[in-house]
Amino acid sequence: MNKQIDFAKKLIDFIYESPTAFHAVEASKKILERNGFEELKEQERWELKKKGKYYITKNDSALIAFIVGTGIVAKKGFKIVGAHTDSPGFKIKPSPEIVSENSYIKLNTEVYGGPILNTWLDRPLSLAGRVTLMSEDILYPETRLINIKKPILIIPNLAIHMNREVNKGIELNKQADTLPIIALINEQLEKENYLISLIAEELNVKKDDIVDFDLFLYEYEKGTIMGVNNEFISSSRLDDLEMLHAGIVALANSDATDATNVMVCFDNEEVGSSTKQGADSPMLSNILERIVLSFGGDREDFFRALSRSFIISADAAHAVHPNKGEKSDPTNRPLINKGPVIKISASQSYTSDSNSSAVYELICKKAGVPVQKFVNRSDEKGGSTIGPISWTHLNIRSVDIGTPLLAMHSIRELCGVEDHSYVEKSFEEYYKL
Repeated sequence: MNKQIDFAKKLIDFIYESPTAFHAVEASKKILERNGFEELKEQERWELKKKGKYYITKNDSALIAFIVGTGIVAKKGFKIVGAHTDSPGFKIKPSPEIVSENSYIKLNTEVYGGPILNTWLDRPLSLAGRVTLMSEDILYPETRLINIKKPILIIPNLAIHMNREVNKGIELNKQADTLPIIALINEQLEKENYLISLIAEELNVKKDDIVDFDLFLYEYEKGTIMGVNNEFISSSRLDDLEMLHAGIVALANSDATDATNVMVCFDNEEVGSSTKQGADSPMLSNILERIVLSFGGDREDFFRALSRSFIISADAAHAVHPNKGEKSDPTNRPLINKGPVIKISASQSYTSDSNSSAVYELICKKAGVPVQKFVNRSDEKGGSTIGPISWTHLNIRSVDIGTPLLAMHSIRELCGVEDHSYVEKSFEEYYKL
């Protein structure tokens, strides 16, 4: 259990270093580079080597890492794990400052994905993301990451005395009720460009050099291990940074095998994946084909490689809720710390079928890892994930899995210490095959 707790602490540190998708990619790069991975550039010609360790990024917010196999790619294929870098929350709009009551400065936000809105109220929040700066080449402006590592924002609740029905359930208006306070007005405050001034100070750049930004709110408080027996992980962004962390660590710990081992970290899963860095794009397909081409293969060899490939689509799964057990399927009831969960749907919102599920079950059995299954209640419409979307671009056998969570899409989610080690162990076993 001590090793599992240590690994859970590394996850918590990783998540705290990753307040946005941009930072998740940066944190992943650090792990990979410590383990001998070399960065590739899309615009350059690749000279890959057998057993070589490489990674490439897209939009600063997606990443693909791989270890070239010792066998012929067309005959041995790819063993892929997929996860996503983004999480539900709030994005800052342009010209965001709003003055209220000639006293408060609020920031105008837009909801990103499907967060549980009321969990964001009354919590110390901060800002992080990417800032775009002027450069000598207009087509390629400079980008810098920013993380204001202190609590500077809060979305205040309305007191119960002014909202007597609050405990009966109140729908929050996304434009009116979820705007965070950042400051009080004073004589020295430049309220029209308050955020730009803050960014300039943080990055030590001129305000005129700031062209644009992609900034997101995040919960300032760090995650923690909790429970009488230290069995739970409570943290923001477990969906899907837990899977991403397990996959990156497993790949970093693996050696070259006959097949080429791949870890893909897509962005924008929470908003449909239809971006150049999302699962609904040719990003992964293009990289896999370039690997085949680098070793003298052609397009037919690429298709041959796909027929010998497999992908584990790794996204969070739902645990049975202790207070709402009736919301789960009557016979398939995943529990925390009982192992990773194979996700199944007759509507094909998950890619798992009897063949691909058997593959992952046997991997877990070989690794000594327990495994569970999840199916939605037949009268409840569930979510989907990157697996089915990737399927539309790559003809590869696929299984959807995840570790069981409570409070998915809350600002603070809950999973199991043991489960995080279990899923990483299953990925390592998979990469050994």
